[in-house]
Amino acid sequence: MKVEATEVDGRKVYSVRGFNNGVSRWLNKLPTLWIEGEVTELRRQQRWASVFFTLKDPVDGATLPVQMPRGQFDALDLGLEEGERVHVFGRAELFEQRGELRLKALTIERFGLGAHLAALERLKRKLAAEGLFAAERKRTLPRYPRLIGLVTGNDAAAKRDVLTHIAQRFPPANVLVAETYVQGPRAPVSIATAIGDLCRRGVDVIVLARGGGSFEDLLPFSDEGVVRAVAGCAVPIVSAVGHEQDTPLCDLAADVRASTPTAAARLVVPDIAELRARLVRSRDGLRRGAHRAAELHAQRLSALHERLRRAPLLALERRRARLDTVHARLGGLSPAATLERGYAIVRRGEDVVRAVDQVAAGDALSVRVTDGTFGARVE
Repeated sequence: MKVEATEVDGRKVYSVRGFNNGVSRWLNKLPTLWIEGEVTELRRQQRWASVFFTLKDPVDGATLPVQMPRGQFDALDLGLEEGERVHVFGRAELFEQRGELRLKALTIERFGLGAHLAALERLKRKLAAEGLFAAERKRTLPRYPRLIGLVTGNDAAAKRDVLTHIAQRFPPANVLVAETYVQGPRAPVSIATAIGDLCRRGVDVIVLARGGGSFEDLLPFSDEGVVRAVAGCAVPIVSAVGHEQDTPLCDLAADVRASTPTAAARLVVPDIAELRARLVRSRDGLRRGAHRAAELHAQRLSALHERLRRAPLLALERRRARLDTVHARLGGLSPAATLERGYAIVRRGEDVVRAVDQVAAGDALSVRVTDGTFGARVE
């Protein structure tokens, strides 16, 4: 409806409500448009039907309030944080009750590096939920690999570093190199194909190597197809992509992450100098152990010989001791021993007198004591 003014003292006077309504209807005629700015003052409540934030111009600090229905905002699943730069598509509108100008957002998009980071974060959460980064999936590297696979770029410094250090550490090592694109739109498919080919050719371990580069250069190693190829590889994979501070998603899916291609070479092969030193130590230990075992055996034989030599004497001594014990016991039970203790043997003729009623007055007796015999008569 048309906003009508009131005549007051010859003037056209509009009410606040009428003015705001007119401005609002005029703003509604403006087209929808994209606006770029940084997200600040992001506010949302569970009971609110809308999400509110402010777009800030990074150059001069100018601000613009933004309102967006909560359902539309949540459906975008952007995970916006303070300070992120975005493009907001919407139209200008006036909140008539308070006369506040704001932008009604229809959609929001990250752009530049922020867009890539957001996409990677969403992919990371998705793959993590599937268990592709789980620690229990990690496999140990073979100690002495017979054939090592290397996925790297053509004439790349990373390729040279890996091959040089493998040859220095363990010259007998066999390396099968799969040269592939390591950046650009063709890289993801090429890398995933190379990993599959090396597995089919019977390698025991694979090194995925690329030197440092920009964030965009390393994006192929965060491609979903590459990450799934790494996670599904039949043999352990060492990821040596970029510098230590770089963390492409293939690092999380690999069995082992190496900070540099040189470090990857140290992980997949042993140091032959250390192996030789270990063999020398083992040989010396075996020699000392054999000598010690021989010495202990000789000592046991000597002790056994001495025991065998002394056995007859010990047996004789034990038998003599037992005889002495029996002799002493028998001696203690003999009549002579009884006589030595003050007892006597009384006989009437050939009979031993054991009771009084065995003798009568006048009988002649024979009394034996410890040192002889004498006669006696009963009274």
